[in-house]
Amino acid sequence: MRSRYLVHDPNAAHFVTSTTVSWLPVFTTAARCDILIESLAYCREHKGLAIHAFVILDNHIHAILSAPDLTRVMADFKRHTARRMFAQLEAERCEWLLHELRHYCAGSHGAEYQLWQEGFHPQAIVDDAMMEQKLVYLHNNPVKRGLVAAPEHWRYSSAHAWCDGVEPVLRCDEWR
Repeated sequence: MRSRYLVHDPNAAHFVTSTTVSWLPVFTTAARCDILIESLAYCREHKGLAIHAFVILDNHIHAILSAPDLTRVMADFKRHTARRMFAQLEAERCEWLLHELRHYCAGSHGAEYQLWQEGFHPQAIVDDAMMEQKLVYLHNNPVKRGLVAAPEHWRYSSAHAWCDGVEPVLRCDEWR
């Protein structure tokens, strides 16, 4: 198995990144982002996933997650979100994006489209300092890209979890 899939410490939370093929801007509407949010929530309820932090940008998702079998949960998450995303794009008649996703599909597994790049690049969170560093990086991603002035201004981010009076799109689980 390739190292970008390996979870060496199944008891640790992991910083993960999943990116769309060719960094295509797929997650540009609320309906598309909601597919990822709903899928994360489903994995929490049915697959033992703990969601400690997340941010969704147009072409990737960063998250800090833990699960008894994180590799399997991430594979299921990516497979499910891909199917739902293709249906959403077809419903939106987003032909240019479907064309690109078809172009990047390897086709060897019988699929018509490919949404995600291979792997999810898990990095075990080993201590509080690393957790803080990953939280700052993750939450500041939309700020660094010039999309918002402050992390809590980005709707599809767990930065909302610490803001009074703001309902987050997905609640976070405690770390440790």
